[in-house]
Amino acid sequence: DADWHVDRLYDSVAPSATVVRANFHRYVIDANRDPSGASLYPGQNTTGLVPFTTFDGETIWATPPDETEIEMRRRQYHAGYHKALSDEIARVKSLHGVAVVYDCHSIRSQIDYLFDGRLPDFNIGDNNGSTCAPAITQAAADICKGARGYTSVVNGRFRGGWTTRHYGQPQSGVHAIQMELAQSTYLAAENAPFEIDNAKADKLRIVLRDVLGAIEEIALSGALSGEKR
Repeated sequence: DADWHVDRLYDSVAPSATVVRANFHRYVIDANRDPSGASLYPGQNTTGLVPFTTFDGETIWATPPDETEIEMRRRQYHAGYHKALSDEIARVKSLHGVAVVYDCHSIRSQIDYLFDGRLPDFNIGDNNGSTCAPAITQAAADICKGARGYTSVVNGRFRGGWTTRHYGQPQSGVHAIQMELAQSTYLAAENAPFEIDNAKADKLRIVLRDVLGAIEEIALSGALSGEKR
């Protein structure tokens, strides 16, 4: 249930971008969940702030962490990660007047517990248009749609997690978009040992480089400054 090798996949894809990366497993605590524990997708199967089940609905813990333990993890890991991310957003915005959060994730392409059928390769989320300027989503969608041999969707099963929804405030000059990749696009197989396939990854990086390049061009063009949504 990890976002396998996402850091390796994006390495050098956008050299001018800065990176904030979680260095703890999502079973410790999920940095992309609401710290209050509220569900991002009410009525649908999902996992919580500290997951009690796997993405396949199987029990993780012989002895589940109690509320005291969860609160400790929230303070130590979740809050620490988001403090670093918030500081970086503020730094970038102070330099450019605008900041764009591109939230990188990946997941197995078939998980019956979470969704029916096979997930598209590129899953772009802006929480139904609320977390970033339309130009950002449109640029990402157009590039992914035009990428030969890949499938894509905007605001499908994954519309953006807590990170995208929390930081994405276009009216304040902070835009956020989530890219959830199907792991079949760059892994040799979606099961242990979850090895990266260098040929697949190199092909995928071409598309990702185009997406991030287009977003950077929009952000630095001044088109986002003072935009009201």
